Amino acid sequence: MLKAGIVGLPNVGKSTLFNAVTRTRKAEAANYPFCTIDPNVGMVMVPDDRLAVLSKISGSNKLVPTAIEFVDIAGLVEGASEGAGLGNKFLANIRETDAIVQVVRCFENDDIIHELGSVNPIRDIEIINAELILADMAALEKRRSSREKKAKSGDKESKKEVELIDIIMPHLDAGKPALTLDFSSEDAEIVKGFFLLSSKRTIYACNVSEDELAGATENPDSHPQVALVRKFAAEHSGAEAVVISARIEEELSDLSPEESAEFLADMGVKDSGVSGLIRGVYHLLGLRTYLTTGVQETRAWTITAGDKAPAAAGVIHTDFERGFIAAEVVHYDDLVAAGTKSAAKEAGKVRIEGKEYVVKDGDVIEFRFNV
Repeated sequence: MLKAGIVGLPNVGKSTLFNAVTRTRKAEAANYPFCTIDPNVGMVMVPDDRLAVLSKISGSNKLVPTAIEFVDIAGLVEGASEGAGLGNKFLANIRETDAIVQVVRCFENDDIIHELGSVNPIRDIEIINAELILADMAALEKRRSSREKKAKSGDKESKKEVELIDIIMPHLDAGKPALTLDFSSEDAEIVKGFFLLSSKRTIYACNVSEDELAGATENPDSHPQVALVRKFAAEHSGAEAVVISARIEEELSDLSPEESAEFLADMGVKDSGVSGLIRGVYHLLGLRTYLTTGVQETRAWTITAGDKAPAAAGVIHTDFERGFIAAEVVHYDDLVAAGTKSAAKEAGKVRIEGKEYVVKDGDVIEFRFNV
């Protein structure tokens, strides 16, 4: 299962956010640096309103959402790439994740100490990004040293790696993450094997105070610090920045869905932002959802964008992929518009697709197979 690592400077709300998205109290959230040392790991259900709608159509007894894994990683400090703080441990933990949720403190609170003495989200982002880039440069220098001798002796693979390293290093030295470099699909596959920290896709979580949430959610650019983060993210890596209030969401974790909705409504907001963050991370990881529905259950299944029908069938069971014959497909929107599957068939919205069909997010599928 793919993992998203929650990172940030100490005391920006990482552990509070982790507790919120995982609906647990696994991560200690305390007002001092490095209260998280070993990473906390939790499964997170991906919010999907389509399940409840389909269950009514099918009369399902059970709803099963899909899930991703979140990891709460120790706070980073300047100099982490050289071992400061929990530097090496922090960077190793990030290396094991597939995407990054960078929590950025966008709230003032004298009772919660900021590691650097003041709230400045762009400075905080630049510190983290710089440490990731510096760690990548150190790793690439080491890799080049181990490949140069082989390259000179004529080893084509090593020669290619050295060529790519020589392209990446000046880019990193200019303060630009590896993610913003363009490579051919063949070269990108080689670079993937370098396991560069700055090549991981990132989503920024702007953590605002409870009383700022309503305004920042309705108009993110009305919040000065959130506006700065959104602009920085768009200009430097084309990344998304979402508004959350980790403190509010943590309070909601003990409430029922109905109680949570009422609590948020009293505050003038529909969502604290965490549901949107989870969905954003899901898509950031390149994941998509197809659905199955029947009397027994309505379930969301995770695939990778671009997966064809047999691979999607294999997510349910390897026998489905091995013995794949065809997929009976109707898109969620068409099924809901028709009201029933039989009505969707009459309207010509149900299709039989073969092995080359690329499954789309929101497809409702019934597989035909034989083993």
